[in-house]
Amino acid sequence: MIAPPGTALVRSALLAAILALAPAAAQEPPPLQTVAAVDLQRYLGLWHEQARYENWFQGPECLNVTAEYGLDEDGDISVVNTCRDAAGQVTDRAEGYAYVADTQTRARLRVSFQWPFFGDYWIVALADDYSWAIVSEPEREYLWILTREAAIGEALRADLVARAAALGFDPAKLYFSARPAG
Repeated sequence: MIAPPGTALVRSALLAAILALAPAAAQEPPPLQTVAAVDLQRYLGLWHEQARYENWFQGPECLNVTAEYGLDEDGDISVVNTCRDAAGQVTDRAEGYAYVADTQTRARLRVSFQWPFFGDYWIVALADDYSWAIVSEPEREYLWILTREAAIGEALRADLVARAAALGFDPAKLYFSARPAG
């Protein structure tokens, strides 16, 4: 069969357009960076998980999650993560500890809930007033959006999702685990 005149040209133009767009869509984000510095005394305390990438250790029934960080007598950071159900009842609690892996910025920690296994905990975005944080690890397989307030408004939620997207995270993969404000 002979193609109508111009069909090859149209196909070529279409293919060229697709190929021109493909590198932008398939482009890997730059290597993940942490914030320049973290004041651990200000970072310690109670955080509320607003959203996360789903993972094997937090099921979808793990809602209204809190993470509480403290400093123990050895200088390690105590970690207590608590999951609740929709009614607010505690369903799971994990206790662990972390240590600072990058003493210059204090933005890279190593955390363990079962020795000798450790995972990276990188603070990749942090509000100047320590009211919110975005936490991940170098491969961007895990992501947590944390706030000091249990419930936040839609504007802040949208801002934090946009910040995560700007860091190379896929907003479509977010699981919102907190009650919305209001």
